[in-house]
Amino acid sequence: MRKGAISRDGVLKAIAEYKDWGRDRFLAEYGYKPATGYLLIHEDRTYDSKAIAGVAHKFDQGRALRPDELSGGRSHAARWLARLGFVIRSSRDPDWTRDEIILACDLARTNDWKRLEYNDPRVIELSALLQTMPIHPEEVRTELFRNPNGVARKTVDITCRHPDYPGKPTNGNALDVEVLNDFLARPAEMATVAQHIRDGLTAGAFHAVPPEAEEEDDYSAPEGRLLIRRHKSRERDKGLRKRKIDAVLRQGRRLVCEACGFDFEATYGPRGAGYIECHHVVPLHEAGEGRTRLSDLALICANCHRMIHRRAPWPTPDELRNLIQETTHRGGAQLPSQQEPESITTGAVVAP
Repeated sequence: MRKGAISRDGVLKAIAEYKDWGRDRFLAEYGYKPATGYLLIHEDRTYDSKAIAGVAHKFDQGRALRPDELSGGRSHAARWLARLGFVIRSSRDPDWTRDEIILACDLARTNDWKRLEYNDPRVIELSALLQTMPIHPEEVRTELFRNPNGVARKTVDITCRHPDYPGKPTNGNALDVEVLNDFLARPAEMATVAQHIRDGLTAGAFHAVPPEAEEEDDYSAPEGRLLIRRHKSRERDKGLRKRKIDAVLRQGRRLVCEACGFDFEATYGPRGAGYIECHHVVPLHEAGEGRTRLSDLALICANCHRMIHRRAPWPTPDELRNLIQETTHRGGAQLPSQQEPESITTGAVVAP
């Protein structure tokens, strides 16, 4: 028997049998347990995807697969069914991300670190806002995705980890504690971060930013991935980068890295002429929905740019240069000579 060699017709026959017999008899007959990972959605009804895929083999190959012969996830059942055009959804809501926990933590903060109930208007409002967040794709959201009950529960997970909480904490997760500690250590900064996320969601600003492939470092940034996406989108604005470079050249300055002094043209000749990256130096917790000024950008080489973004809090180009100097001087090396960066006083602005 060839696993996965099923047809759409075979799947539809398995669905028909499921409907005729009922879920309990269907699962018991073939030895399957209720789905815990993925569900098949067909004509507004849900079906246990692993059992349907396994039984479809009976109609296509003469024998149903036993439960131990396949998995219900993306390796087997879910992938086979999706390949045939069926809609597959997770039967569990995705884990909370840092961005979502930041908003829930900020809500708990405004409530003096006390839990909130599901019918609290603030919980209902946050539930609706979280459902607009462009992080989790529709196919992994269940009907209960970030509903008021779930949001209220998350405030419990957060508040019971507060140092002043007298009772026993819930299980929660490590990320709840991390974000809570960020709020306790830097309350004003994190409250501003939460407000920027709220403002961006309300204005639909994050939907306009391409959801490029996430980098591992993005997940550990205290401000969350949505503000990082917008930050990097501003840095990659070709028109803004060109204006910054033109402004520097008009002042008679060279295009060198403001951290290490690297000069692309000096190293690569004509191939490197006119090339350098831009870094948005305004901290994420300060960068709201306003426009980006040329003075908000620093010229930076690719290596230094990556080192700045590698771990939060991000150093400024000057701070990174000091780190480079300390390291190279300990080893006896010297940095390339670098002109002192001059501030760009132009008032030109470009919308993010």
